[in-house]
Amino acid sequence: MNLNLKIAGNILFAATLLFASCKPKNVQDVVSGDAAKETYVPPGKYDEFYDFVSGGFNGQVSVYGLPSGRLLREIPVFSVDPQDGYGYSEETKPMLNTTHGFVPWDDQHHLELSQTNGEIDGRWLFANANNTPRIARIDLKTFTTAEIIELPNCAGNHSSPFITENTEYVVGGTRFSVPIGDSLDVPIDSYKKNFKGTISFLSVDKNTGNMNIAFQIITPGINLDLAHAGKGPSHDWFFFSCYNTEQAHTLLEVNASQNDKDFILAVNWKKAEEYLKEGKATKKACTYTHNVYDETTHSAHSETLNNVLQLDATQLKDLCYFIPCPKSPHGCDVDPTGEYIVGSGKLAALIPVFSFDKIMNAIKNKQFDGDYDGIPIIKYQEALYGEVKKPGLGPLHTEFDGKGNAYTSMFLSSELVKWNIKSLQVLDRAPTYYSTGHLSIPGGDTRKPNAKYVIAYNKITKDRYLPTGPELAQSAQIFDISGDKMKLILDFPTIGEPHYAQAVEASLISKNSAKIYPIEQNKNPFVSMGEKTTKVTRTGKRIDVYATEIRSHISPDNIEGIKLGDTVYWHITNLEQDWDIPHGFAVKGAKTSELIVMPGETCTLKWVPEKIGVYPFYCTDFCSALHQEMQGYIRVSATNNNVPLSFSLGKNSTDIPATPGPSK
Repeated sequence: MNLNLKIAGNILFAATLLFASCKPKNVQDVVSGDAAKETYVPPGKYDEFYDFVSGGFNGQVSVYGLPSGRLLREIPVFSVDPQDGYGYSEETKPMLNTTHGFVPWDDQHHLELSQTNGEIDGRWLFANANNTPRIARIDLKTFTTAEIIELPNCAGNHSSPFITENTEYVVGGTRFSVPIGDSLDVPIDSYKKNFKGTISFLSVDKNTGNMNIAFQIITPGINLDLAHAGKGPSHDWFFFSCYNTEQAHTLLEVNASQNDKDFILAVNWKKAEEYLKEGKATKKACTYTHNVYDETTHSAHSETLNNVLQLDATQLKDLCYFIPCPKSPHGCDVDPTGEYIVGSGKLAALIPVFSFDKIMNAIKNKQFDGDYDGIPIIKYQEALYGEVKKPGLGPLHTEFDGKGNAYTSMFLSSELVKWNIKSLQVLDRAPTYYSTGHLSIPGGDTRKPNAKYVIAYNKITKDRYLPTGPELAQSAQIFDISGDKMKLILDFPTIGEPHYAQAVEASLISKNSAKIYPIEQNKNPFVSMGEKTTKVTRTGKRIDVYATEIRSHISPDNIEGIKLGDTVYWHITNLEQDWDIPHGFAVKGAKTSELIVMPGETCTLKWVPEKIGVYPFYCTDFCSALHQEMQGYIRVSATNNNVPLSFSLGKNSTDIPATPGPSK
């Protein structure tokens, strides 16, 4: 057997034994008897925090209340959603456009709340798409996706969408290095020569939130994993964990685990701005899409852009530096003071903590250990503040409580570990169920954390919930950290595979939450401002139905004169102006989905009838006591039929007698 494979097998075997031994014997060993009181939110009361959780392979963002763990809603982002028609309605289809065409799914890993002065400001939530590289901006007034921009020259948008302290930039680093530029069709085994990494810096308008790719940094061909921006003294810098410094392209579990240390990549984004002003960037041709949703027209538009500005980190001085980090680092986190950068090596038995001051001194004094593809490597000891010894196995991610303590997830030993940043001493540890990936403290990656809870997002939950076939529920667990010791108070199932999450005080979000769309501000070109303006028009084989919904009828509710070969566009306007009175819409045989139309909103459903007949349409979202009566009919005739186009509301049959009852 290959020696490396044997070593890898032994590591896996040992981890399996450790995993089995770490399982608590009894849930009461770790859960206090009064835990239910700490998480109970009685009827009529609200949760204290919103918890925004990545959906993983479902492509969406789920929203939970804390401490209850109740699922509040899913926000459609990168996947179509038949519940409300996202990606199906004509207004939202453009949101999922890419240079690969219409892509109705993705792998959504990380989230970041917008910040001002290093504190969460409650305006926007950014989300990444890992597979088809994209970054989305969610408007937290409406909890809807407002913008999605595709990242060119990128494959596996994993170290994303992390932001600078004032949301000047949101970044996306490529997980997979790939050939870029003009030479794309190259042998895979030319990896070291032809494969490159990229980091995209997207500028964010401070008023509107609109994103644009300001520049890209070209890096050597390694894997960029995770990232966080500096704070305070390190404000001008961004830090990325990197693995596969071996530049392997096959059997990475062995070939990319050879080196004792990989890297943290430190990027001086202020220096990058200087180079841009000096004209040192190169404009490179490439194509990518930019999709924006307009709240006034209730519709999205998509445009294709064709170039980006690039800075080459291997050629430009003082832009990037490598810091050695053991081993196969995954997490890269910056404490609230901005002085300490924590690296987490998946295969390391320690946690290295780097000092920003020492990094700056090392750069000033040129304390380098050579370079890697032209980028200086700072000597490990010259950047190192110290190491947390024997914290557990498989350290992944770290969050902070603002009291000088850090909390790190341990994937292999299935636990959360609390340690002091200054002393580097382990203070507490708590078992999880099982194989914790990310964790989250409200504001835990900002300058001002709210250290009330830490939430663990677990990869394996094999004995926590009722079985649901081969695929089991995903899970999260809430620990009270208001005292010296972590105290498990709740676990709850989650949607999709949760990765990273961010929690924030509910009051910061809810105070700006939109209740309705004011009907007078509706600028959708197909809006009907009242029932008197509803109509049905024909343009060739295109039929436009301008319809309204209000409790408890649809106008018009009888439509005739549609023919086979016609395409019908239903433009549904919800006339309600009361909070929480959405209406739904569906027509028999529609191959897309229903619509959910919010008060004051207009949505469009495309429908192509394929058979002659009379088809019902109706409201799908319960709205009133007469919800069932909220329906209508549309008649589809043969292509050569001369039935005139007509529509009506309230015109009931009078010339046809009622069906007689049974004879006596």
